Amino acid sequence: MELLILLSMGALAGTLAGLLGIGGGIIIVPVLALVFRNQGVPIDVLMHVSIGTSLATIVVTSLSSIRAHQKRGAIDWSVFRRITPGILFGALLGAVLADAIPGAELRTLFAIFMFLVATQMMIAGTPAPHRKLPHTPGMLGAGVVIGTIAALMGVGGGSMSVPFLTWCNVHIRQAVATSAAIGLPIAVAGTVGFMVTGWGSEARPPWSVGYVNLPAFTGIVVASILFAPLGAKLAHTIPPKLLKRIFAVLLYVLGIRMLLAG
Repeated sequence: MELLILLSMGALAGTLAGLLGIGGGIIIVPVLALVFRNQGVPIDVLMHVSIGTSLATIVVTSLSSIRAHQKRGAIDWSVFRRITPGILFGALLGAVLADAIPGAELRTLFAIFMFLVATQMMIAGTPAPHRKLPHTPGMLGAGVVIGTIAALMGVGGGSMSVPFLTWCNVHIRQAVATSAAIGLPIAVAGTVGFMVTGWGSEARPPWSVGYVNLPAFTGIVVASILFAPLGAKLAHTIPPKLLKRIFAVLLYVLGIRMLLAG
């Protein structure tokens, strides 16, 4: 049953990564937390392992999604190059901050983050464009903020990078594709950070490298690799508004479930 849950979650995460540019972590983390909780993993490390494992899966999901978007020439690599240094620093910072936050408080923070993302998807959509992309200092600053929050929450950062790019007059389809690329350095730096900070923890589930659980990682990426291209294809063929609202409802449900888990 747990393997089926992981495969299903990977399929959904891969599709969402390609479709909405959100990396899939927003759905992976809460489901992993429920799976690990059922396995008896202590609350002290439960969220840390869920977030670290999520970031590791996003490395693979992002690569698959990038390949699919690149075939359509939708990724703005100049934006990627300018924002990546800030992203890398922020993602490492996020991993260090997560290690310093107790498990129960980290779970509450993630549930609040889910509610914010769901509300954005439900009522705000993408912001109206107001300006051009900032110069290098502004891009670095945006990268640090996005990278820190994304790594702290175990997500690909699309819930922040897509609105930021569209606000700066980047077309929505190009913003989604570029966000998928931005998710790669977030995931790589964040994964390394969670592996290092969790190296000495004795409460981790078996077969874990730091805060990254290898069996869960494997089960998720098998399905996500297959479904990320499907999401990218859908992003170029159908309007994602209805899917965003359905996904927002799912986030509300999972967020409430996490808060009530106790």
